[in-house]
Amino acid sequence: MKFLKNKTVMITGGTGSFGNMCTKYLLENDVKKVIIYSRDELKQFEMANKFTSSRLRFLLGDVRDRERLKLATKGVDIIIHAAALKQVPAAEYNPMEPIKTNIYGAENVISASLENKVKKIIALSTDKAANPVNLYGATKLCSDKLFIDANNLTGGSDIKFSVVRYGNVVGSRGSVLPYFKSLIKKNAKSLPVTDERMTRFWITLKDGVEFVLKSIDLMVGGELFVPKMPSIKIIDLVKALDNKIKYHIVGIRPGEKIHEVLCPSESSRDTLEFKNYFVIAPYPVSFDYSDRFKKYKVSKNKEKAKIVESNFVYSSDTNTNFLDIKDIKKLT
Repeated sequence: MKFLKNKTVMITGGTGSFGNMCTKYLLENDVKKVIIYSRDELKQFEMANKFTSSRLRFLLGDVRDRERLKLATKGVDIIIHAAALKQVPAAEYNPMEPIKTNIYGAENVISASLENKVKKIIALSTDKAANPVNLYGATKLCSDKLFIDANNLTGGSDIKFSVVRYGNVVGSRGSVLPYFKSLIKKNAKSLPVTDERMTRFWITLKDGVEFVLKSIDLMVGGELFVPKMPSIKIIDLVKALDNKIKYHIVGIRPGEKIHEVLCPSESSRDTLEFKNYFVIAPYPVSFDYSDRFKKYKVSKNKEKAKIVESNFVYSSDTNTNFLDIKDIKKLT
């Protein structure tokens, strides 16, 4: 990836599943430096033993700490903002904590980026931010808006903010796949399923990282990138893991949806469709709406987009691409 050559890239919350995979990709390219910014010293120690590159740096700090972020982002060219509190039940029970990290932390990343003139900043979002019904999703929606609207604060300087939104990552820490596998390993007689109708978008960690890096290359500032990805039925996941094991219904948890949405109908007037992804474009600051898609409808690699139909919804249950049991087995 030519755009990464001699660039210093910082990943906030970089010791997680995404950060580890992304670091591997970055170090395989000709980056100048990769900075992992996170608050868990044990995970940083473990990651430092995993990667031995002299181009890798670890900085302890919390995105809640604006002054620390301002110091950490000096000399940084690209920020991938992955730090967040993500567990839905924990967020419902401890509401102020995700607000402090996901909203105030986003504001701090933006402030530090503007002060140190970081060229490109891309924030990782979630399907739960589209028409949110839980606090985690609401905080991420607020974060998305902050990053997109931060493009209005650049004062004409060459600083760009964008967002990437995608679904559940196969096998990521805390996700249902490793949980189900752990129960099967313990010889559980039955797996807990919230609702038989439940569907989810699924993306591999590798594809997620590649899409984020591709979006950094393509971004012009203000876009919300959504990759096209397959859906799965939760019941099919159970069968793919063990076709003999039973399941029992435990009911939907607080703040949980039966199906997830990545592009809500309310955003259809703002949504452009490319071959492998969607772009939700921002509204212009002025009231001049003539050709408002001009910046976004032709990508950097000259691919032309089309505006989606009115009331278009990209939802996990109406998705045209579903993985069957055989396909799910390959991913698990």
